[in-house]
Amino acid sequence: MATTPQKPPPIARTLLNKAFPSADADRIFTDKVLHRPLLLQPTDADPKTATDARSHRQQARAKARQLSLHRAHQKPKPLSAKEKRLLRVHEIPASARKYNIYEPLHQMWVGYMQELLGGQVPVTPAVVAKLVSAEFVGAEVEVVRCRCVSRVGIKGIVVKDTRFMFEIVTRKDVVKSSLFLRLHSYRDPIPLKVIDQSLGIPKEHAVFRFEIPTPEQPGEDALEPRNLVFELHGSQFEYRSTDRASKKFKQRNLDDL
Repeated sequence: MATTPQKPPPIARTLLNKAFPSADADRIFTDKVLHRPLLLQPTDADPKTATDARSHRQQARAKARQLSLHRAHQKPKPLSAKEKRLLRVHEIPASARKYNIYEPLHQMWVGYMQELLGGQVPVTPAVVAKLVSAEFVGAEVEVVRCRCVSRVGIKGIVVKDTRFMFEIVTRKDVVKSSLFLRLHSYRDPIPLKVIDQSLGIPKEHAVFRFEIPTPEQPGEDALEPRNLVFELHGSQFEYRSTDRASKKFKQRNLDDL
């Protein structure tokens, strides 16, 4: 008659026998291994209604991805440069082409320049460097020299300062502006469009003059204000206002003067 082979004792029981007496090993094995409670957490087959932490994290990530995709589709696409030109978003509307609208802006600009100068008379090279990096929207400029003689004498408040031109409004409520395209193979700008058939004021080959009233000093005659007069050479000023604010200008000889 064949005998059934005996099963080897559990590995945990063998290890406990080596570490503890037989009675203690039996008690520990019974309490800690055989009768150890197995804690089970019921899970749901549907992941949408699952309650475990891992499912919550997965659902949160999926919801965040859906929300980001929804926002990306809802966010309007920025206009291209061509679309901005066609929509004329940078042009001043006819209702805003009034000189008296920009007179308070000019007064603010005068106060800004007086604070920038700090009452330093005579003007030092350090102050001139500050003037070059200053903002000129609101300045009242006059064309005193230009290759195109018909532009000499034009005077008004700067309402837009671009890289290659000043856009000003005159006392006759005329906005002097035009659009220009600069080609790499040509130095002179090519006019593409003239607004209101008015003359554009490009910076190149033009000299602009502007005045800054000095603050009144005690004891001085108020009827004789002292103005600081500056001349700005546009050919050396072909920078955007944001670029001038961070650019360091160096003194150098100007061959075209």
